[in-house]
Amino acid sequence: MSFKDLIWPLIAFSSYIIGGLLTFGGVALIVLMKGKDLWGLGEGHTMGYLCVCLGLLLSILGVLIMRILRNRI
Repeated sequence: MSFKDLIWPLIAFSSYIIGGLLTFGGVALIVLMKGKDLWGLGEGHTMGYLCVCLGLLLSILGVLIMRILRNRI
């Protein structure tokens, strides 16, 4: 098995892990940063909602890629 064969599994696993981290980080932002400014980007809870949504999308993408690879390889 070469590195070329491991590219898609690495992409799938890393998107799954990053999605989970973003999801739980977003929940923490929603709970802890309500009404506080987050480095001039906006309020903490709005950035938390963005992180939760993006994290869930990345997790779903990672699972779908893993399922496709399992059936193809």
